[in-house]
Amino acid sequence: MGEPVVQDTATGAAVEPRAKALLATASVAVALAAADTYVVVLALQDMMNGVGLGVDSLQKATPIISGFLLGYIAVLPLIGRLADLIDRQRILLWCLALFVVGSAVTAISAELSVMVTGRFLQGVGGGGLVPATLALVADLWPPGKRGTPLGVVGAVQEIGSVVGPLLGALVLAVSDWRMIFWLNGSAGIVLGLCIVACGAPGRREHIGSPVPRWWRGLTGVAALATVVLLGLALWAPDSLTTSIRWGGPFVPYGDHTSRMLTPIGVWGLVALVVLLALSVRFWWPVARSVDVIGALLIAVALGALVLTFAASNPEKQVVGPLGWWLLPVAVVAAALYVWRHRSASNPLIAKGVVVGRVRPALVVSICVGTAIVAVVVDIPVLARLTVTDSQTQAALVLLRFLVAVPVGALAGGALLRRFGAAMIAAPGLLVTALALFQMSTWDADALDSWWLPTLMLVLAGLGVGLAIAPVNDAALHDAPQTAHGVVSSLLVVARMVGMVVGLALLTAIGLHRFYGRVQSLTDPTKTQVTDAGVLQVQTVFLGAAVVALVAAAVALLLGTRVAHPVEEDYEAEPVNS
Repeated sequence: MGEPVVQDTATGAAVEPRAKALLATASVAVALAAADTYVVVLALQDMMNGVGLGVDSLQKATPIISGFLLGYIAVLPLIGRLADLIDRQRILLWCLALFVVGSAVTAISAELSVMVTGRFLQGVGGGGLVPATLALVADLWPPGKRGTPLGVVGAVQEIGSVVGPLLGALVLAVSDWRMIFWLNGSAGIVLGLCIVACGAPGRREHIGSPVPRWWRGLTGVAALATVVLLGLALWAPDSLTTSIRWGGPFVPYGDHTSRMLTPIGVWGLVALVVLLALSVRFWWPVARSVDVIGALLIAVALGALVLTFAASNPEKQVVGPLGWWLLPVAVVAAALYVWRHRSASNPLIAKGVVVGRVRPALVVSICVGTAIVAVVVDIPVLARLTVTDSQTQAALVLLRFLVAVPVGALAGGALLRRFGAAMIAAPGLLVTALALFQMSTWDADALDSWWLPTLMLVLAGLGVGLAIAPVNDAALHDAPQTAHGVVSSLLVVARMVGMVVGLALLTAIGLHRFYGRVQSLTDPTKTQVTDAGVLQVQTVFLGAAVVALVAAAVALLLGTRVAHPVEEDYEAEPVNS
């Protein structure tokens, strides 16, 4: 007996209760990952202290942030492709598993390299949740009825940016930074159990021959040994390390101080190698169906791009310390992928996927990422320059924008029932552009007022939020049903690239004007330097306004017609118990 089907009053679609529960659970997981992106903002100093870095070593702590972004972006196309080959729920579970493992590794880390590894795993798991969830919406809701669920996914992703710092501050008020990541891991486990309870679709066939039970059992033993040994090596509890009887395996070899260079750490690494060898039988049949070489080339290109710009301080520099070495690597890897895409019989991004409205959707996603990050980064900069020295108070100014974005995302999804994607996204982005143009005129006294900054920040947030669901809906509508995972991942990658590269380019122009103004002064006063800093912020807002205006124009290509439901021609994914 199948699940009873109820009428969804929000979309008018016949949706199984399990499908709605699955989307709700996946959306909460997306919010959790998004919150983790921003939670480090308040906990970074404490995390640095936890791995032995002082305040004067901020540059060395950059990988804590860039490591997460690297994992979040670099492997997204691969995860999207895998989501098209195997069950979406299975992808969600594996992504949550990586997120949980990364959270635990970060929580027990006492060395920078271990912490960065944990953050990288968190990024891979958290980043993969977004395209898998977007593709899940395309599976469970037919064209013409995806507006509200896509709006929900977009809204919860933006809510994470608001909730993350708030939850981080709450946890830090009653505990230490490690508790943040233990709570992340615990929440990931609960969400994974909820996804299992919701059932799994029965449509996709199993790839490869079944794995014998004894092999599964042996792999499970290796996994347990890896978790126990590496967990103990990284945790190094005092009750064991100070014990005469049990402390030997925790003593580092030679003059080393790393917890991994101990007998128990080496045993754990050996167990990990055995686990990886045994696991080949599970993932190799799937890997043979994927263009692994293409995935590696894209990962190198995106990874080099992220490390070039994300490792820099946006207030002082455009590229990171290794940027001028990494940029050529990104260009070469991208060129090799283009050659691979044209020559391979089954490329990672199949031919005929980036067609129709997928192309303008990708361009708009890049622009949306640039517009969002310009406000997120430079509003706190302006606040610290002109009204407060407190990072928290500066974040409260930004909160007006962050709250408006998810509201706009929900509204944009709901409006898709009545209007075409272009009729929602283009006006919304035009409003954002006009708000940013007005913000580019703000002087050092602008934030002393309340109503005008609030109005402009809310309008900018609502406008950019309105575009999120229509862009995703248009791309998923025109993409082949067998490539929803890949297209969803490309949309996320485009937005993240817009954030990383767009901010760097706008900052470069802003810094040029800043230094030009300062150098034109013979003996600059503090007020004059502040005015030069305000000029830099104005430049970034002006550039973001131009980008938003371009996005509004491109959004007109998303289509003006309402996508009508076509359930009789649509083969939705069933959700079975």
